[in-house]
Amino acid sequence: MGEVITIRSAKALAKEAVELPLGRILPGDCIEAMRSLPSASVDLVFADPPYNLQLGGDLNRPDGSHVDAVTDHWDQFDSFAVYDRFTREWLTEARRVLKPDGAIWVIGSYHNIFRVGALMQDLGFWILNDVVWRKANPMPNFRGTRFTNAHETLIWASMGEKARYHFNYRAMKTLNDELQMRSDWVLPICGGQERLKENGHKVHPTQKPEALLYRVLLATTEAGDVVLDPFFGTGTTGAVAKRLGRQWIGCEREPGYREAALERIEMALPLDESALKTMQSRKSAPRVAFGALVEAGFLAPGAELFDRQRRWTATVRADGSIASGREVGSIHGVGKALQDAPSCNGWTFWHIEHEGAVKPIDTLRQLYLLAVED
Repeated sequence: MGEVITIRSAKALAKEAVELPLGRILPGDCIEAMRSLPSASVDLVFADPPYNLQLGGDLNRPDGSHVDAVTDHWDQFDSFAVYDRFTREWLTEARRVLKPDGAIWVIGSYHNIFRVGALMQDLGFWILNDVVWRKANPMPNFRGTRFTNAHETLIWASMGEKARYHFNYRAMKTLNDELQMRSDWVLPICGGQERLKENGHKVHPTQKPEALLYRVLLATTEAGDVVLDPFFGTGTTGAVAKRLGRQWIGCEREPGYREAALERIEMALPLDESALKTMQSRKSAPRVAFGALVEAGFLAPGAELFDRQRRWTATVRADGSIASGREVGSIHGVGKALQDAPSCNGWTFWHIEHEGAVKPIDTLRQLYLLAVED
């Protein structure tokens, strides 16, 4: 009898040993932190590693004011060889913890992304796409010595040439007005209320916009999947994962970033389960993509739309589709079906309560365009 108890205890201990620290930020060096995770336990890795910018001296605007750029110690390496060794080590651990059908996203600039991409290929990752994040409102080149650096590059890779991976093609097509999602994404940089600040200064110099992570997670994960961010920073990945019903694990060595991230994620509201459902079959939608408004937070999943006479209502879903009874699709397609009409302009057909008044959702489209232009 005693032997049976011992065996059960050992099994219980083994189970505890492989339990993932979901919803937690692991402190300290990311390589050591990832070594504490079991192999083949994570569905997606999103990594925003140090760019190794090596800025020389202060950077000032033409009016003499200081530019709050990346000069932090965590972005400084003694040589390319040191940076490459660090990159190889964290990529090796990322590969170990990924499931066979898992995938990895890495974002970087011209300073580091080519070195990272080569090392990923050396380690056996298979590059599926390089995605260009074209910043709608980039920081100018204040010295006037080069082109304005208006984009960053994301590498999306599977575990190998023949490896399976997840791609929610239909959701991405809906999000992009029923057109195939391209590999160049125009999104504004992080700003406004989303930008975390303390005493007037950025909490983190390279905080990524939630819209970027929203698109990555919606495209390549499913609800309940585990997303690991080895360079968690102020928690953009965790906040978006919580909104979209994904599990997350972060690694972050800077206490100030960990504190800011936990506070931010605590405030993030998860979406209603019905709003999380994404399109699995054909549908249609419009041209600033309606999904872009959802992605950027101008309209929350779960929000209710209605026509001017309030004959019909529809619920906004996470991928920019809407649902009204049995009708599911784009703002155009659902409006057309409900009216049994040959066509429908969803931007003017659907309305919403905005600032105490009933307005067509085209109003939000115009506000989005103004924000992108700023």
